[in-house]
Amino acid sequence: MKARELLLFLSLKFQGNWDSQYRVIRDREFFSKEEMKETLAGYKGNFVTILDKEYPQVLKRVHCCPFVLHYKGDISLLQDTDKCIAYIGTRDASAYGLRMAERLAGEVSERGFHIVSGMARGIDSAALKAAIRKKGKGIAILGSGIDRPYPESNRELYKELETDGLIISEYPGDLAPRPENFTFRNRLIAGSVKALVVGESYMNSGSMNTVGWAAGSNVDVGAVPYEAGIGSYNNVIIKEGAALIESVDDILAML
Repeated sequence: MKARELLLFLSLKFQGNWDSQYRVIRDREFFSKEEMKETLAGYKGNFVTILDKEYPQVLKRVHCCPFVLHYKGDISLLQDTDKCIAYIGTRDASAYGLRMAERLAGEVSERGFHIVSGMARGIDSAALKAAIRKKGKGIAILGSGIDRPYPESNRELYKELETDGLIISEYPGDLAPRPENFTFRNRLIAGSVKALVVGESYMNSGSMNTVGWAAGSNVDVGAVPYEAGIGSYNNVIIKEGAALIESVDDILAML
């Protein structure tokens, strides 16, 4: 069995769990040929392994880089990191946050950049939809199985990205989302882009986790400002040195 097929087998057997895959590789555990063939026989999706030239080179530099990426769409969109900008934020977005996401993500897409997010409802979805409306490219990095749109309300967005964008996940099949998978997934969002824009977030949010990964990957971070006294995490990171983002020109200047 080829090495890439072995990596796919491990991804399927352990449902993308990085620690389990690493343990098997490190300890050189063995499995029967029958189990491997049976597991691989039912797989019909697209995938790249860390051994393949199509594997996005930028993701080889992230913490615990995935051994296998399952994907739908155009995997080559992640080959040019300089064209990728993450736009992330809260699921419970305000009208102002959604309006800014639609405007900024749409305008930066018109400049030839790809929008990367986790496809969550709220800010993430608004940014991806804006990119599509402007005939740009959107890239969704899932914390669920590659075959499971999450949330379900984003099924139409999922289909649009599948045909004219990119969806990737280190988790195969229709694996249900788990909280720990979302935070672990955030390292891929932060590690796959030239810059990260926080559209709207509050203290103790998932955006804090993604910003932390971005800092560790030397990715520039910007944030849309908010009014005082509402517990905005955006304002906190602006005071700590993140770029203040009010227009697409601010994003380009950050780059």
